[in-house]
Amino acid sequence: MVKQVSGSKSKRPLMNDVARLAGVSQTTVSFVLNNVEASNIPPETQERVWAAVEELGYRPNALARGLRSNRTHTLGFVTDRIATTPYAVRILEGAQELAWANGSLLLLVSTGGDQRLKRQAIDMLLERQVDGIIYATMYHRPVYPPPNMQELPAVLLDCYTKDRAFPSVVPDEVLGGRTAVEYLLNKGHRRIGFAQDSDPVPAAVGRLEGLKQALAAYGVPFDDELVQTGQSIPAGGYQATMALMGLPNPPTAIFCYNDRMALGAYNALRDLNLTIPDDVAVMGFDNQELIAADISPPLTTMALPHKEMGSWAVRHLLDLIEQPDETRHSQPVQHLIECPLIERASV
Repeated sequence: MVKQVSGSKSKRPLMNDVARLAGVSQTTVSFVLNNVEASNIPPETQERVWAAVEELGYRPNALARGLRSNRTHTLGFVTDRIATTPYAVRILEGAQELAWANGSLLLLVSTGGDQRLKRQAIDMLLERQVDGIIYATMYHRPVYPPPNMQELPAVLLDCYTKDRAFPSVVPDEVLGGRTAVEYLLNKGHRRIGFAQDSDPVPAAVGRLEGLKQALAAYGVPFDDELVQTGQSIPAGGYQATMALMGLPNPPTAIFCYNDRMALGAYNALRDLNLTIPDDVAVMGFDNQELIAADISPPLTTMALPHKEMGSWAVRHLLDLIEQPDETRHSQPVQHLIECPLIERASV
């Protein structure tokens, strides 16, 4: 049975209000709310405290708790344009789930790629005393974080610095390219074209290297003619596919840099009155589901591990936060996550 506390209910309840209503000391309330095992508080007393908490609608003061523990249990999440891409939901889902499971809250800031805004965003997060920062980009690339990001634990997501000064997590582009091409080789294809991005970003370089590794492992010579470049959009895939199919000895399978280029490959092969996969197999990359799952036939592709990268970034950041300052910057981890194969009907 809890005691009644007089006073206006419009005022935010404090811990001493909970203590009076439960008929216990404020220290007892603190021990119960913080689950202090050594306090040996009887179960019936704990029940009275929780009943008082529920009746009053009491919420602990996160700022005060943070000042006592030197932790705010908030993580900054700074992005360029990731919040506007089709992949954002998966990255944020992975990060949010892991943060929430560990009692932390994400504060998301999207900067639109403006370097000045990035510094300001990190300054604001520092002022709010976040425990650490995740710095994410919309595609795999090198970045140049503002100097103020060195002031607290930080993890790079889908990006890295050239000097490897920060821990990072990125897709394993080389293994992804190798897995895709080995899949085609195992289906009997030996003339495999590559519709490649004309921009030499890390994903393009890595996926081409994976293709070369797969061909070498199967004793198939690499042929420069079978690599045709274009913009990483349907028009670029169309252009590259037309060039590949115009060769004297055209490929029987086309590996596309991404699913948007694969959509262009579909259009080109249709214009050439060729069927997929009977005449030419097509393999994509990214698993952009609005394309891959809905075109006909559905596209076999490699998925980017967005959710897994989001989860890993938060998990590693929380580990860093727990480490002493002197060990935090020793040999930052550069983590690769495997891209899974998604089998559909285009091969």
